Amino acid sequence: MADNVVRVCAQSEIAPETVKAYEVGDKRLAVYNLEGQYYVTDDECTHASASLADGFLEDGIIECSLHSGAFDVKTGAVKSPPCSFALRTYKVVLQGDDVFVDLDKDAAGEPA
Repeated sequence: MADNVVRVCAQSEIAPETVKAYEVGDKRLAVYNLEGQYYVTDDECTHASASLADGFLEDGIIECSLHSGAFDVKTGAVKSPPCSFALRTYKVVLQGDDVFVDLDKDAAGEPA
């Protein structure tokens, strides 16, 4: 595994169609389970300091509980204001029951 691939949690900790936040080193990450596919983003909304794991997840869109801004979980793209900056995504690596992330790559596998 690459140097910057770190374990976040067990897949079994994230119920289907839910999101949960985890501390990983100096980062706080949100892990999503969408129909058995796992996605990881920064947990903090890009508009204001609010945990996205406290937000509302529906159809692959996470809505911040503070001001209702929303992001596409898979791409990090802004889906509704007041958010104007994309959400950072991470490449997910599944191994056994564990969810790992590559802190150097985005969800598409491109360098961050």
